[in-house]
Amino acid sequence: MNIIFWPFFVLSLFSMMTLPAAAQDYPFKPIRMVVPYPPGGAGDMHVRLVSQKLGAMLGQTVVVENRAGASGNIGAEYVVKSAPDGYTLVFGTTNMAINQAVSAKMPFNVLTDLEPITITLTSQNLLAVRTTMPANNMRELIAYAKANPGKVNFGSSGIGSPWLAVEILKSLAGVEMVHVPYKGDGPAIIDLIGGQIDIYATNISAVDAHHRAGKVRGLAVTSRKRSTSLPDIPTMEEAGVPGYDLEGWFGFLAPAGTPRPIIDKLHAALLKIVAMPDVQKSMLDIGLTPATLTPEEFRQRIQSDVAKFTRVVKSSGIKIE
Repeated sequence: MNIIFWPFFVLSLFSMMTLPAAAQDYPFKPIRMVVPYPPGGAGDMHVRLVSQKLGAMLGQTVVVENRAGASGNIGAEYVVKSAPDGYTLVFGTTNMAINQAVSAKMPFNVLTDLEPITITLTSQNLLAVRTTMPANNMRELIAYAKANPGKVNFGSSGIGSPWLAVEILKSLAGVEMVHVPYKGDGPAIIDLIGGQIDIYATNISAVDAHHRAGKVRGLAVTSRKRSTSLPDIPTMEEAGVPGYDLEGWFGFLAPAGTPRPIIDKLHAALLKIVAMPDVQKSMLDIGLTPATLTPEEFRQRIQSDVAKFTRVVKSSGIKIE
């Protein structure tokens, strides 16, 4: 062997030999779990419970760090730029796929810059209307919207699933509605209860109590399966909107290039945690559904969502810079 290339050969061989050992010893220091949203929400509480159990299972502290802003992009970008060694992870949501579809200036690519580990739960939106709305089901709502083009409005809390839920409905049902943006779920739900907006679609946990109290009227859930917390509410397809499917996901991802043995170790640990009765109960109590995917299935899910949301954005004509 040429003596000039010998050091490079030794270095490469050493790297190949030490990688499995590093993965086998993982983790030997605290893990940072980045939540790209403010503290206090259902997702944040879920991360803290999972992180506590993950730390106990792996024998290391898992530190939860909130880095909110830009619809989750600030925290996610921080993780993307971190070392791919399994010590900095991000708690991701469907918004990652939505952001990739709607933003022309994404600071990273969710399809290539992150390694999916697994989802841990899924969420469903409940499409609700004001109680004075002359529509008791989805067919009546669609008929009313077609008879009154441009006079029906809907709220959304920024670029996310509440906005996307109605944009998909508009596309599939062929109706026109006026978009009223809000800064969050709270103000939008207050205005829905007060009759200032006609429609709002958001996570079941945010509007369930108001639906049960008769303050808003839930018409359909956005996933293909009915909700376990609202089994009497039909899905969009059952309610008369063929092809409708919008289910949110929450999961964990690592920087691209993280060694597969580390991904597999985290994946196995998270699957065990999701199966724990107290973890499952904590999720079901707030209208969320425990779920897991393999890293490959998770990647396919993200790819599918980005493609679907991109189609919706194009059909809506909305452009986000």
